[in-house]
Amino acid sequence: MKFDTEVLVVGTGPGGATTALALATYGIKVRVVTMFNWLANSPRAHITNQRTMEVLRDLGVEDVVKKHATPWELMGDTLFTTSLAGQEIGRLRTWGTGDARKGDYVQGSPCTLVDLTQPLMEPILIQHAAERGAQFSFNTEYLRHEQDAEGVTVYLKDLTAEREYSVRARYLVGMDGARSRIVEEIGLKIEGQMARAGTAYIIFNKDLSRYVAHRPSILHWIATPAAGFGEIGMGLLRAIRPWDQWIAGWGFDMSKGEPDFSKEAVLEKIRALVGDPELEVDIEKSSVWYVNQAYATTYSKGRVLCGGDAVHRHPPSSGLGSNTSLQDGFNLAWKLAYVLKGHAGEALLDSYGAERAPIGKQIVQRANQSRVDYGPLKECLRFNQGIDTVEKLLAQMRAPTPEGVETRMALQEALELKNHEFNAQGVELNQRYESDAVIADDHDDEIWLRDKGLYLQATTRPGAKIPHAWLVDKDGHRTSTLDVTGKGQFTLITGLAGQAWTQAARELNLPYLRTVVTGAQGTADPYCDWQRLREIHEAGALLVRPDGYIAWRQSDEVWDAADALQQLRGALRNVLHQDL
Repeated sequence: MKFDTEVLVVGTGPGGATTALALATYGIKVRVVTMFNWLANSPRAHITNQRTMEVLRDLGVEDVVKKHATPWELMGDTLFTTSLAGQEIGRLRTWGTGDARKGDYVQGSPCTLVDLTQPLMEPILIQHAAERGAQFSFNTEYLRHEQDAEGVTVYLKDLTAEREYSVRARYLVGMDGARSRIVEEIGLKIEGQMARAGTAYIIFNKDLSRYVAHRPSILHWIATPAAGFGEIGMGLLRAIRPWDQWIAGWGFDMSKGEPDFSKEAVLEKIRALVGDPELEVDIEKSSVWYVNQAYATTYSKGRVLCGGDAVHRHPPSSGLGSNTSLQDGFNLAWKLAYVLKGHAGEALLDSYGAERAPIGKQIVQRANQSRVDYGPLKECLRFNQGIDTVEKLLAQMRAPTPEGVETRMALQEALELKNHEFNAQGVELNQRYESDAVIADDHDDEIWLRDKGLYLQATTRPGAKIPHAWLVDKDGHRTSTLDVTGKGQFTLITGLAGQAWTQAARELNLPYLRTVVTGAQGTADPYCDWQRLREIHEAGALLVRPDGYIAWRQSDEVWDAADALQQLRGALRNVLHQDL
């Protein structure tokens, strides 16, 4: 049967664009459609965390992203003030930039965070996907689909020509956002609540350097009556671009309809947040968004697989939205590629939802909890009682009195709770997969030595991401363990003593399996970093998947090549659901 494309992706957001980029990189014919005329038209997503940067590194676009992004060092402190020009309430060192956490972030990954808005991220992903062979159709509406044992017939509408037509694909990927038609059509169960709170967002242009250049920060929380005292209790000034393009945000009462977006009302709000009653700004756009708390319990049905905001819907708190969507696409793409190339059985695709659905649920809960966690800060300074109360309590906070001590201690405790939103390296990098594409070993359950939301725990346990360690290549340059794995291939990692494993890999002679011998020329371990982290004998082995996650390990030494071959063949057979 003739197919027009191997994979049809609906949606050009971070999830859909990454799926297309990865598939095109792996040599898969992929087509992407969107009903819109172009890409994201608002900077709603911006934080790009370390795991996402690792994915972009693997796909060869990390440097391009960094070129256009606000760099890590300018993401800076998160400020809590009565206005940009007014009194500071407190500062929180965030995104791992503070002295206490910077070492954790540098040690945990070769990649730093950056801040890049969605209207800048999406074109980078799509440009490189198109250069690698992906096809894109804008102004093309998804209508419906029919699937059978061999493929999916997708019905589309060209909105410019008002013409309906169909496309035949092997698989359909629904990355069509929080109002996903595809999720509804295939009947995926969504748990939770949609639109439980509302927020107004205003994009405006104004050079505010004099307020922020000396204390760089992309997020400024403003305690003022003008903020409306919504769920968080504060307004927001978010730097889109340092320091002349901004978002002003505040909560509103949904029972009273949408907020007043007249120029006069909006300017009054912005002036209050900045603290300048004479301020003039260039207002670009006004919009609302709603706080969702919902997630799908499964991600696919037959040949239709969904991801991104279609299956996890939540506020931007913790900066997890586009990151999780992009990582969905990266997880799915290599599995589709392996099935389509005949390297794996179709059962491999079942592992996509098994692995990503628990992550989606976790992220939805974490993002909404981050909003709840503003409660102690709001209670500490009683934001909802008006600016006079706030200023009175601020004066009390600075007083050399028992009440002042109590207020300062309460503020410290409230700010430290927000580390779970702003310094949550563990949330970003401690994701663990359990599925048929991971072979658990016989070790006991993982014991978390520190708070697993705050701190990365590097491990080579199956289901974890391979730890970052610096190796040295043949030219003497540093290269990460992440750089010698991935790139669409499985990687067998062993040490100089692991000759049985290298011989086994040679005998299998699989086009998608590379062998990395740490300690050898090109992957030397002069710092002994990998030796400290590997958790296996030098004559043991790790099998690392194309997405950088560990599929299987043999912790003990193996010296017999026949034994190694039997174990390696069995591991690949189980993970890929295919005889070798």
